[in-house]
Amino acid sequence: MAGRDVRLDADWSRDDEPVFVISRAAELAGMHPQTLRQYDRLGLVTPSRTSGRGRRYSRRDVVQLIEVQRLSQEEGINLAGIRRILALESEVRRLEHRVELLAAAAEPGSRIFTAALSGDVVAVRAGQRTRRGARGRAQGETTPAERAALVVWRPQR
Repeated sequence: MAGRDVRLDADWSRDDEPVFVISRAAELAGMHPQTLRQYDRLGLVTPSRTSGRGRRYSRRDVVQLIEVQRLSQEEGINLAGIRRILALESEVRRLEHRVELLAAAAEPGSRIFTAALSGDVVAVRAGQRTRRGARGRAQGETTPAERAALVVWRPQR
C-alpha cells in the first residue's frame, strides 16, 4: 500500500507526540479514515484528542494501526482477538518493567533512584534510564527536567 512507503522507522525524537490528523494517519497506515474511527470506537488504537475533540495520532499509534491491520489480514485474527493480544502485550511490557525494578532493588550497592516530575521515586539499574508510565511518553525517553532530577544514592560504608 502506498501509505507504507513513508519511513515510520526513522529515529523520531517524540514517538508519542500526537501530531497526525486522522486523514494523514490513515494515509500513513494505508487505511481509510473510517477504519481508524472504528478502531478507536473498539479501543484498539485510541488517539489523543484536541480540545475540540479532534483525533490526533502519534507515530506509535500509526505503527500500532499497521500491526492491527497485519494481524487481521495476514494472520486472520478477528478484532476481539487483536484487542486481547494488544492487552496482553501491554501487560507483558508492564511486568517486564516491574521485574527490572525488582532486580534493581535486589542488587545492594548498585541501586540508583530517580525522581520523576510527578514526585515518584523509582529504583533503576546503573546506566539505565527510567521508563515512563504515562501515556505519551516513550520507554527509556526522559525530558531534560527528568534527567536533571536523577539522584544517585550510595550507602555509607
